[in-house]
Amino acid sequence: QVQLVESGGGLVQGGGSLRLSCAASGRIFRINSMGWYRQAPGKQRELVAIIISGTTTNYADSVKGRFTISRDNAKNTVYLQMNSLKPEDTAVYYCNADIMTVVPLREDNYWGQGTQVTVSS
Repeated sequence: QVQLVESGGGLVQGGGSLRLSCAASGRIFRINSMGWYRQAPGKQRELVAIIISGTTTNYADSVKGRFTISRDNAKNTVYLQMNSLKPEDTAVYYCNADIMTVVPLREDNYWGQGTQVTVSS
């Protein structure tokens, strides 16, 4: 009923920037939160940034001051602007959202397919 489609990953040199996008589509009544997680090889998936109710944001300590999460409510899209990228930011980045759907009216958690971000040194 709901799809999250990510875009914007790629290869970038250290110190560079990338912007990730995630668009939600389907039988959406309300999006309660949208966020980004990442998983590096051999490591657990971790929260990068989250935006709740379109206003409250939270960031992992490792990305504070470098990454910015934002949301376009009209487009059901969340963005992650990543600046001053470091090799340790290399990972698959996943979009995640808590979405209430219509018919049936229920809230579920959804994941995107992931997009690779590779930062060279």
